[in-house]
Amino acid sequence: MNRVPGPTASFWLIKVLTTGMGEALSDFLVTRLDPVPTVLVTAAVFAVVLVAQLRADRYRPWLYWGAVSMVGVFGTMVADVTHVALGVPYAVSTPVFLAALVAVFVLWRRVEGTVDVHTITSTRRQLFYWAAVIATFAMGTAAGDLAASTFHLGYLGGGLVFVAAMIIVVLARLTALLGPVTAFWTAYVLTRPVGASFADFVAVPHARGGLDVGTGLVSAVLVIAIAFAVAVQEKVRRIPSTEAASSVR
Repeated sequence: MNRVPGPTASFWLIKVLTTGMGEALSDFLVTRLDPVPTVLVTAAVFAVVLVAQLRADRYRPWLYWGAVSMVGVFGTMVADVTHVALGVPYAVSTPVFLAALVAVFVLWRRVEGTVDVHTITSTRRQLFYWAAVIATFAMGTAAGDLAASTFHLGYLGGGLVFVAAMIIVVLARLTALLGPVTAFWTAYVLTRPVGASFADFVAVPHARGGLDVGTGLVSAVLVIAIAFAVAVQEKVRRIPSTEAASSVR
């Protein structure tokens, strides 16, 4: 059985929510707690959740989206540490993360013959899948900050630019200019700066171009929204099984 979800409408909705939550919660934690132990604890929690996901024999929504959420938080921390602690400009870190992502795809394709998310049926393919996911989050975070800070578009302006890019990808897919696999991963990369940019716009102070709602409140609201969306997805997913069982009786 496939161990990750296919690209349904609910998938994209929850994915964008996790990107915004990861951005807001990461900022909330590192600004209120000691950054070093916070990053280490987050890395440990992420590792535990990811190992549990790798051991799953099928797609389990709560486990999968828990892992994606932790990637959102930890991936943001990695990108931020690269810029703040190491002093690497976003103009440098973004192409470096992009190169890492391309390397993952090249190796994945060479070893497995496909990078299609409908074929994640083994632990090795899951490892490639999650390596790509982590790289997309790190690169997407850096790209979002590059647009907002380095290019001076602001969080709202940057978010709108990435939404426009998403629309172009959708149109390219509908007109068959992009294949399904390429379109999926391109959109997957773009969801990160989309969610993160709008989360920052709502959360950050007015002085930084935001609405000053606060990272804590934004994090809490998005966590609740993710939990609700996953619960609905799980309920809908179980309906065919229930109907099949009833028909057998």
